[in-house]
Amino acid sequence: MKFIQILKVTFLLLLVALVSCNSIKEEQQEPREVSRKGKEYFVQDSILISTRDGAKISAIIVRSKAEKEPQPAILFHTIYTRKDDINRAYEAADKGYIGVVSYTRGKNLSPNKITPYVHEGNDVYDVIDWITEQEWSNDEVGMYGGSYVGFVQWASMKEKVHPALKTIVPSVAAAPGIAEPMENGVYFNFHYPWWHYVTNNKTLDTVSYYNGKRWNDLYFDWYKKGVAYKNLDSLDSTPNPEFNQKLEHPTFDAYWKKMTLFKQDFSKINIPILSTTGYYDGGQFGTIHYLKSHYQYNTNAEHYLLIGPYSHFGAQELPEKNILGYTIDPIAQINIKNLIFDWFDYIFKNAKKPVLLKNKINYQVMGANTWKHVSSLDKITTDTLKVYLSKQRSGVAFKSTYNTGNMGVNEHFSLSNISNETSYIEQEIDFSDRSQFSWNLSGDRNIITETLTVGQGFSFVTEPFDEDLELSGSVSGVLNVSINKKDFDFNVLLFEQTADGSFFSLTLPFTARASMSKDIENRNLLTPNKKTSIPIHNFRMTSKKIKKGSRIVILLNGIKHPFSQLNYGTGKDVSEESINDAEEPLKIKWYTDSYIHFPVNM
Repeated sequence: MKFIQILKVTFLLLLVALVSCNSIKEEQQEPREVSRKGKEYFVQDSILISTRDGAKISAIIVRSKAEKEPQPAILFHTIYTRKDDINRAYEAADKGYIGVVSYTRGKNLSPNKITPYVHEGNDVYDVIDWITEQEWSNDEVGMYGGSYVGFVQWASMKEKVHPALKTIVPSVAAAPGIAEPMENGVYFNFHYPWWHYVTNNKTLDTVSYYNGKRWNDLYFDWYKKGVAYKNLDSLDSTPNPEFNQKLEHPTFDAYWKKMTLFKQDFSKINIPILSTTGYYDGGQFGTIHYLKSHYQYNTNAEHYLLIGPYSHFGAQELPEKNILGYTIDPIAQINIKNLIFDWFDYIFKNAKKPVLLKNKINYQVMGANTWKHVSSLDKITTDTLKVYLSKQRSGVAFKSTYNTGNMGVNEHFSLSNISNETSYIEQEIDFSDRSQFSWNLSGDRNIITETLTVGQGFSFVTEPFDEDLELSGSVSGVLNVSINKKDFDFNVLLFEQTADGSFFSLTLPFTARASMSKDIENRNLLTPNKKTSIPIHNFRMTSKKIKKGSRIVILLNGIKHPFSQLNYGTGKDVSEESINDAEEPLKIKWYTDSYIHFPVNM
């Protein structure tokens, strides 16, 4: 028996040794020589990098055979596993760098469970550490990429900035708990299929993700039945545990703070940074959050911003020349990917700084075919136009599209220079009535349209301008309201109405939960029927030449539609509320001492 036990122990030791050898072999995969487009490379596409807690990160390495000396590495760490990812590594190698693509743990060849967001900070730091241990590394690393890939760059500096990390270029960066999966406290449905997309397999579940009918049917089924938001996956008949876990953290609590930078975390970031985003980019919310926080907690930050009339994807690499029906100015038609590598040459090769980055904040003025450059966000505008909501009709009629698809004629309320603290416009939203919903998008979702979708809300308009002016920066203000419940969600939209009556959407909607408008860490419920001030302080930035004869339009609406949470106003966790909580209709009094600041250059 003793002999058998010895054999068992020996066998187990051999097995452990074999597994260890296999792991070492995978991590030290020998490079193979590859010829591609007349060039020679060393390629390693099956690397597994060990993290501090024993997980494995899958990675691809491409080096040019022509380079004999150690080089800087350009790292692209992503959750979006695609067959052509290696092209990014080749591209970096062609530009005189080591190309490295690594993946979220659990993706590609990693044997671990797929865990978006949670481990990225430590994992990316460990990947950088591994890079510096390689003979081909000169101990300098730069990172780039957008959206989730933008988030991981910031997350890698959560504990500390790796000494080898010399710069990051986060485009349209996600900011979990702040700009993802909610915005100002309101969760958006389009995050629901994302979890299936990235966690259903080692690559991407494109079959389910691009099944638009499935998701659209799900949202409308949920809306019509009025079930709780946290039961979306029950209606879908497919568990979505990651989505539901995020719903358990509706405020910016310790769960979110563990995975992303917050307040003083930014004070230690002293490397140069270039951020890119767009006026029509949902990720602008996160990008500007990082930028503002970096400068707030590190007054010596070297952080550049490039922003123009770009979408979420266009702001990462190559902007669309025509975005949602709007042909961008010729001067805005740049190659952002080339700019990013010009930035890397500036950091790593003593090249000149990209000529477009003439100052810290670089923005394109739509309609003026020009770029402007200022030292900080607060230098963008020289003046502010303050206007108040008014219950007086403007006399300006416009074509209105209703949620039913019918066309009608509506009339704006006025934006006035006079405040009245006692008058108000009242809006009523019946959450028990699912025959209609409040939804505000211009016409057929184009930037330029002949009609405005008001839904159940209200539009307010300025007088026509006597001369051209530049609207540049972020709208701000205060909405004074009272409601008959404890909370509500709302949105604000911004348009230019041109002299011919058409509408130009100036940026994406501002969406907020009233109870979280002042504090994202704590929910402060409203007192029913008591007048309350709700600040507007993180509206997306835009810049456009407003032509003589044009007006600026603000559209206000409470939220009741199938595309985000429904806040019934009980004060309970919104994800747990259902149509049973609808009770009496929500009544919103929009007071006419509410004001809006338009950032302008006269």
